[in-house]
Amino acid sequence: MRVLDIDLDFFLADCCPLAAPGERPSLYGCEPWGEVETRAFLEKNCGLSREKPVPGRIYQTHDGSLRMWGELIGKGRLAVPFEVTHVDAHSDLGIGAPGPGLVLDGVLPVNMKTRAEYDRYYDRKQLDEANYLLFALAFRWIARLENVRAPRSRKDFPKELVPRGGENGIRLTSFASRLLEGANGREPLIEYEEFTDYGLFAARGAYDFVSLALSPRYAPAEADALIPVIAEYIDLI
Repeated sequence: MRVLDIDLDFFLADCCPLAAPGERPSLYGCEPWGEVETRAFLEKNCGLSREKPVPGRIYQTHDGSLRMWGELIGKGRLAVPFEVTHVDAHSDLGIGAPGPGLVLDGVLPVNMKTRAEYDRYYDRKQLDEANYLLFALAFRWIARLENVRAPRSRKDFPKELVPRGGENGIRLTSFASRLLEGANGREPLIEYEEFTDYGLFAARGAYDFVSLALSPRYAPAEADALIPVIAEYIDLI
């Protein structure tokens, strides 16, 4: 199965500095795309259609994707592992504090029977909109990850995730997780493809679910004009 995971800050002229809680970034230099080019990307690159919207949701912060996926998995509507197309100005793989080590050292060693109980990580204030995708990888939910970058995205792929040993993909690992491979098995190899030029991206097939994160601290208020445009392609569930 395949999911399309969109962040509103993809559709900006440049990446915004993170605004303070409750505030929005300045418009200057980070102007949103126009409606025509936004629809062109959604329809031509992602294969979406206003006539046949895809089931999904709209939420404030991007970690809402993790909660939606968990809910759909629990209801038997989303089978794991699935493919994710991540359309965003950021990788959301934990490049900032507290960093990937939190997941590699603290999540990978957890037994697979309880590893994906994500509320515990929220309670500890460890899981957020900047690292939720790394948590999803650690839960072994994702078989293939496509990272479609915004035109002015900064390099933020964590060095801890760079493929090693000639492998073509992401294999999460840590000293602690290797010690527990007898119980959990070896972490799977996750197919990974990054599109630094979004114009070269073309969806591999139809999506089963789609979501949009508004990420208000990463996008100026003027970008909200695109929300109803993108919403036309989503059948809210």
